[in-house]
Amino acid sequence: MERTVFRISGPDRIDFLQNLVTNDVKRLDHGLVWAALLTPQGKYLADFFLVPDGDEALLLDVATPLAADLAKRLKMYKLRAKVELEETELTVTRGTGPAPDGAWPDPRDPAMGWRAYNGAPGDDTDWDALRVAHVVPESGVELVPGESYPLELGFERLHGVDFRKGCYVGQEVTARMKHKTELKKGLVRVSIDGAAPVGAQIMAGEKQVGTLYTQSGGAALAWLRFDRAGDDMQAEGARLSWDAQKP
Repeated sequence: MERTVFRISGPDRIDFLQNLVTNDVKRLDHGLVWAALLTPQGKYLADFFLVPDGDEALLLDVATPLAADLAKRLKMYKLRAKVELEETELTVTRGTGPAPDGAWPDPRDPAMGWRAYNGAPGDDTDWDALRVAHVVPESGVELVPGESYPLELGFERLHGVDFRKGCYVGQEVTARMKHKTELKKGLVRVSIDGAAPVGAQIMAGEKQVGTLYTQSGGAALAWLRFDRAGDDMQAEGARLSWDAQKP
């Protein structure tokens, strides 16, 4: 999926983002930060990478279909903060082989390789296979604005949320889900025999138990209701099973 890169500058840029997004922006001192913007009710709106860019700015790397709405929301929250947001012409490349100069490790999982913003060539990694193997959701596929909560999408396991950083939009709901409830649904890897369209309903008998997403090599990502899922599910002719002991 195409990416759009914004540059965020101004003396208030760190505090501005720190009060909005799920992760600790101060971790930029150590590399990329993967974070999300949520609704006030705690549901996912957009995820993005924050990227160090010298002493006076940072970059925001987001899936292009989400870019316009994200920029609009950031400008809405800006109020009197001394922050400037501008779209750049930078491109995003990535790979899993030796990292070129200037590349950054993907903070979600070491298996996801590196990301670069300096025109370095990427490689031909099968990203869908890698995402399925490591249960890493993709913007606009498994990650759909307004539909799920970040903890159901793996944000804690993939280092996309910080529970010590303080308040941000949607923080109260996210913290409550972490500390006071047990997740009853979420994104997992399932075994699949056959194929079905992304977005197909997963059924167990007459009950809808989830939604099927990316598929690769006999496995797939699926959003499931854990109390209804098991080893005998179907999605438009494909047969699925889920081992609750695995991600």
